[in-house]
Amino acid sequence: MIRNETIDAMMNRRSVRKYTKQAPSDDVVETIVRAGQQAPFASQMYSVLLSRKKKAPFGAPLWFVICVDAYKLERFMKVRGWDVVSNDLSLLLLGLQDAAYAAENMVTAAESLGLGSCYLGEGSMSGARIAKIAKDYKLPRRVLPMVELVMGYPDEEFAPRPRYPLPFALFEDEYPELSDDDVRAMMKPMDDGYLEQGYYSRQKVKIPIEDGRPDAFTFDDYSWTEHISRKWGQWVPSSADMLAALRERGFDIGPRSELSEE
Repeated sequence: MIRNETIDAMMNRRSVRKYTKQAPSDDVVETIVRAGQQAPFASQMYSVLLSRKKKAPFGAPLWFVICVDAYKLERFMKVRGWDVVSNDLSLLLLGLQDAAYAAENMVTAAESLGLGSCYLGEGSMSGARIAKIAKDYKLPRRVLPMVELVMGYPDEEFAPRPRYPLPFALFEDEYPELSDDDVRAMMKPMDDGYLEQGYYSRQKVKIPIEDGRPDAFTFDDYSWTEHISRKWGQWVPSSADMLAALRERGFDIGPRSELSEE
């Protein structure tokens, strides 16, 4: 593949979970956020929150929260004499894209400046986490915390982790029918790559099991696809908590009967 400085920064990105105490300068922070602003957008339906005072995960000096922000959209529409008639589901889906694009540009910019980063996923599964962020930052309704992202100068070195082989990521003209052998071929480089890098030997992974299997696993029989399977095979089976959190933030994306049905 073609390589240049921008591509190299993207290809070298890793989820860093150990940082030095060096604080990035204001110029660095401004550059990262401005790069985020230059991402494609539907309506710039996002805002970026930053804390340098909170004790961030992994000892990171920067803790960003990128939010879906329909509040600012509706404020300038009101100034122009317009009311929003678009449904909240469409607004939310486009706002999620705006926030995600901005976050990805920020990550790439940080990587190019010698910083590392790590996405945090709790806010996408926990209504309580959304409520806490909203309270801590005094967020108005119609602003939804979406992407949590920590950054700083890495205090660890390791190779970028593997990805699916390109034939299992790029499908041209139509989606192929995947046989079990195809799926195993897709799984193998992910599982082998994580084990070869010793990823699971550097941390004891414990995930509660509800079907009688052990709740801790040796690194000999653990793998990336098993790790991911145990997550989505057990976590958050109901959407009621997140639907309630969305409504609390002012986004009504479906009939209220959905809450009682779950």
